[in-house]
Amino acid sequence: MSDFNSDDNDLIERITSGDKQAFKEFIERYRRLISHIVFRMVDNTADREDVCQEIFIKAYKNLKNFKFQSQLSTWIGKIAFNSCVNYLRKLKIPMFDDISIEEETFDTVQWENEEHESPEHEIEKRDIANRIKSAVSRLPANHRTIITLYHIDEMSYAQIGEIMELPEGTVKSYLFRARKLLKAKLMKNYQREDIFR
Repeated sequence: MSDFNSDDNDLIERITSGDKQAFKEFIERYRRLISHIVFRMVDNTADREDVCQEIFIKAYKNLKNFKFQSQLSTWIGKIAFNSCVNYLRKLKIPMFDDISIEEETFDTVQWENEEHESPEHEIEKRDIANRIKSAVSRLPANHRTIITLYHIDEMSYAQIGEIMELPEGTVKSYLFRARKLLKAKLMKNYQREDIFR
């Protein structure tokens, strides 16, 4: 993740003064973050590109108002999240599924880093990663987004809270529920020993 630095300030100044190359750099810098949010919240593949374009257009129009009270990554992430929420509202798609999760506390999955892994183990790890990715894609939009921002984009609770306009405690709670729901889905669809070795 890009933390706030003088490079962000320089980039914004160049963009707001009309430097088209600077805006291309901006897109390149934040494309991964935007696609993580959009791809987790917008299921329709055909609409994803439109939503991404809309986000960058909004950011471009509003960059002159950026006050550096937050990180640039958090600011653009918030624009992305709000754009996706608006997209879901227009289509009347709920942000959360009405799914009850058993209150049973699951053990945390332990992933071991082995120095010398066999080809079979590599294939097995890839299979597990694909199963997890598939299960994440079936979670409600908010849960998919929180898991992605926290585990893939390595954002803090505070950053996620700012993007999603939630208190830190709520982010922690949603992340806990999202993990529980993810594990419940995985355990329902696959035998425990196939996933958690």
